Amino acid sequence: MYEAVHAHPDGDATVARHAMTAARYGYDGVVVRTRTALESGDRNGEANATAPATDPVAIGDEYGIDVVDAVEVDVDGPTAASGAVGNRRPDHAVVCVVGGDDRLNRYAVEEPRVDVLARPNAGGGGFNHVLAKAARDNGVHVEFDLGPVLREAGGHRVRALADLRKLREIVTYYDAPHVVSANPASHLELRAPRELVAVAAEAGFDPEWVREGLRAWGDIAVRNRERLSGDFIEPGVRRGRYETER
Repeated sequence: MYEAVHAHPDGDATVARHAMTAARYGYDGVVVRTRTALESGDRNGEANATAPATDPVAIGDEYGIDVVDAVEVDVDGPTAASGAVGNRRPDHAVVCVVGGDDRLNRYAVEEPRVDVLARPNAGGGGFNHVLAKAARDNGVHVEFDLGPVLREAGGHRVRALADLRKLREIVTYYDAPHVVSANPASHLELRAPRELVAVAAEAGFDPEWVREGLRAWGDIAVRNRERLSGDFIEPGVRRGRYETER
């Protein structure tokens, strides 16, 4: 199972700290969905000599965990999102688009180059059967963010639970793919898989459905790493030399 984290500079912990904590909690991998976390530049793409070393392969080898290079597109509208997705898609194993706005939610689920619609309820945006069908048809995973359930209190937590339950009904009815995350910005916000499953179960979610959502991050990474390899041409077709029978 995988967790999708926000690392420095977008989050409060380095990639290495997230990886170390996630490995201790029993995760198979972490998806680092920060535009600059696995690059050597700041938000403007300029060199940043003070940035910590963030080679995903080296970090993964050190802590015995898969570190996935991802990007999260957080923009004001579909036009900007389309440009960002097009620019970033060739370079990252997982591409997420932050929703919460009706226009962005619709753009994300209708765009096959997008892997995950992140936080579709964050900005008060709606998610209906039309979007669920589009997500299913285009293979776009809908994120179930358990962060507010874990970190909010009172009315905010109640509303977050209600939104997640409504979203689950639509997504499961139309068999749209999904991912699950606690959306941690710090290693202190990471929770073990069994804890996330337990919290979600208390809210009425099927435990295996939650585990499936945690595993889906890794499935996306495996699929897209293959597609980013030089040998991939199209599904079922690879570049290479093959022996023929004589």
